[in-house]
Amino acid sequence: MKLAILDDYQQLALKSADWERLVRRGVEITVFTEAFSAKDDAAGKLKPFDVLVLMRERTPFPRALIDALPNLKFISMTGLRSASLDLAACSARKVPVSHTRAGSTSAVTAEFCFLLMLAAARDLARAERGMRAGRWHEGIAGGVVLEGKRLGLVGLGKLGSRVAGYAKAFGMDVVAWSQNLTPERAAEGGAKMVSKEELFRTSDFVSIQLVLSDRSRGLVGAADFALMKPTAILINTSRGPIVDEAAMLAALRSGKLGHAALDVYGTEPLPEDHPLRKMENVTLSPHLGYVSEDVYRTFWSDCVENVEAWLDREPVRVLNPELLG
Repeated sequence: MKLAILDDYQQLALKSADWERLVRRGVEITVFTEAFSAKDDAAGKLKPFDVLVLMRERTPFPRALIDALPNLKFISMTGLRSASLDLAACSARKVPVSHTRAGSTSAVTAEFCFLLMLAAARDLARAERGMRAGRWHEGIAGGVVLEGKRLGLVGLGKLGSRVAGYAKAFGMDVVAWSQNLTPERAAEGGAKMVSKEELFRTSDFVSIQLVLSDRSRGLVGAADFALMKPTAILINTSRGPIVDEAAMLAALRSGKLGHAALDVYGTEPLPEDHPLRKMENVTLSPHLGYVSEDVYRTFWSDCVENVEAWLDREPVRVLNPELLG
């Protein structure tokens, strides 16, 4: 039985769970620590494997890739959902897919969102680059204090409500908008509901807190950036495609948007020649919003448990339960 762990960029998977439990049952484990260059690269390298363990959405799994893997029998994915895995294609191939518990991802991501907000407000990334280059204050603006500023949350679910609570502790005015938000729900989440137009027009900081879906893809675009204060800061720790990247780049270049603090991108890993890497008014991080020791222990331990249960023909946490029975 051949098992592949995908996209273990930090090489922490084997350290975070007891994979020897599977080895003792004859499972041969291979770990891929680099991203695949393209679908054909992934198909060629993954062709021998019976079981795949996916880290979140790092490698997209459309039908074409699933159908290119003749030996595939089972998938364990980390987290509760994956927008980039074609579950219907897995079901058509009779490949069960098990998920893991989320762990403390909402707390971890909310904290990281606020970390990016603070770093962008004080232009910390540029200051750090300057220090390493031997400079002192050159090119560093005065910085923005959060107290008294308005935070606009695009989305106010579990994660957005956590961010709202942190913002209140910093003395910020918090408003929110989403397609299904009500004034009552906004108040419960620690914010005041406003229109999308008012949120973008009046906020000093705008943070994206939505799940990527057909409705949210490209939801923040050129018309929204045109409304924003030229000093405003955009934070995105949700998913890159929620924001129209071309419109964001144009707004950053023209000064319609003061700064962007980003943890997520339309293409991940972010290409080496991507223009965001060369812009001074951005703060970048490599999709670390959910990364923590506690979350990884939950993810990888549950994956071991998922594979064991499948080997015992009693799979657990199955996303396509119609295959059971």
